[in-house]
Amino acid sequence: MAELIGCDKSDIFEISGKTGKGVQELLEAIIKIVPPPVPSEKQILRALIFDSQYDSYKGVIAYVRVVDGQIKAGDKIYMFAAKAQADVLETGYFKPELVKSESLNAGEIGYIATGLKDLSKVRVGDTITQFSIFNSQFSIKPLTGYKEPQPVVFASFYPQDADDFEALRDALSKLKLNDSSLFFEPESSETMGRGFRCGFLGMLHMDIVRERLLREYDSEPLATIPSVVYKIKTKRGEEKMIYRPSELPDGGEVAEIMEPFATVEIISNAEYSGAIMKLLENARGIYKNLEYLSPKKILLAYEAPLAEIIVDFYDKLKSITQGYASLSYAIKGFSAANLVKLDILVAGEKVDALATVVPRDQSYQKGKYIVEKLKELLPRQLFMVTLQAAIGSKIIARESIAALKKDVTGYLYGGDRSRKMKLWKKQKRGKERLKREGRVEIPQEVFMNLFKKQ
Repeated sequence: MAELIGCDKSDIFEISGKTGKGVQELLEAIIKIVPPPVPSEKQILRALIFDSQYDSYKGVIAYVRVVDGQIKAGDKIYMFAAKAQADVLETGYFKPELVKSESLNAGEIGYIATGLKDLSKVRVGDTITQFSIFNSQFSIKPLTGYKEPQPVVFASFYPQDADDFEALRDALSKLKLNDSSLFFEPESSETMGRGFRCGFLGMLHMDIVRERLLREYDSEPLATIPSVVYKIKTKRGEEKMIYRPSELPDGGEVAEIMEPFATVEIISNAEYSGAIMKLLENARGIYKNLEYLSPKKILLAYEAPLAEIIVDFYDKLKSITQGYASLSYAIKGFSAANLVKLDILVAGEKVDALATVVPRDQSYQKGKYIVEKLKELLPRQLFMVTLQAAIGSKIIARESIAALKKDVTGYLYGGDRSRKMKLWKKQKRGKERLKREGRVEIPQEVFMNLFKKQ
């Protein structure tokens, strides 16, 4: 560890949360090394929101660090980023439960009960000041460093039951209170019904949100395949941002598709360098640098499409390195690539939730995998169901699910064969009619299982 982060061995504390070993020494070191906050001489209130929760009586309770000034019950406050105002109902500290106090002063950490019922008006990272000062001619600036989080991974969440739509909206709104990087907006799909298009910082963030929805709100929404944002240029010279693969125009309207690229850094043991480089090459990575941090540790730098990194790259990396690898990536920008929209047709109808954007040279393998997987997952119908993968109007892969067979003559005994023939012909006409008019309802668990790691 000392070699990896470049510190002295004496600076590393041996701590056990189970036995309590080293905890007291750590706390004493924190008091000694970390300087206490220095109150500013300014009397103008500025407080940073670092977390929040919702109380049905007190509204949104903001957890704050007071940098300048003082705040107390009865003050009228203003939030810079949200452009919202509120009356302070209560202030207090954490011990660790909420303990009411008369005021919070510069250098202190505590909570503010705002009374706000609109959850979107309190954002983590926002600055609070006094409304009277903000509304005056006095110049005041928010605390530096706040930026609106930009989601890079998008997926749609749909409730398992259509009646739970409002419950899911309420759960997502409350999650956003202490997770400002979560983005969501309502959307509707013919296949899935009403749901929300959600934006995340990455796959880990998406998994955390899903787990929190289940644990804290007993809600397990159906999530579609995650995708990234694409930028397209039309033949008329227009630029558009595409947040869902199904939004990509068909036909010859698109002149160029650009996908987000990320700079990828991997630290691992030198013995796994060959396997890691092969994995990155399969992910369409571009080699940049290889640096030895020590005789046994390496730092690999690559550039790779974000779409290849977000889904199962990390799991594959951990597998080939037996867990001895760490990954970090940062969005670099957009780069043109030879991409196409892959549509999936079930019984002749396009399913928007299954559409993906893939490299042209991998489109056949991706399309073949999806239709073969769907053939295993979809329940059989009373008519034959065709599964097709298409690029535009060209079908590149096809599978069929055989119709369920029912013995319509099982109850007959004896008699002329014409009786059976009559029933068989009637059954045949019915299946042909179902094939023309029948629709396939895709069960929600199919979406959950279809895009598991390949």
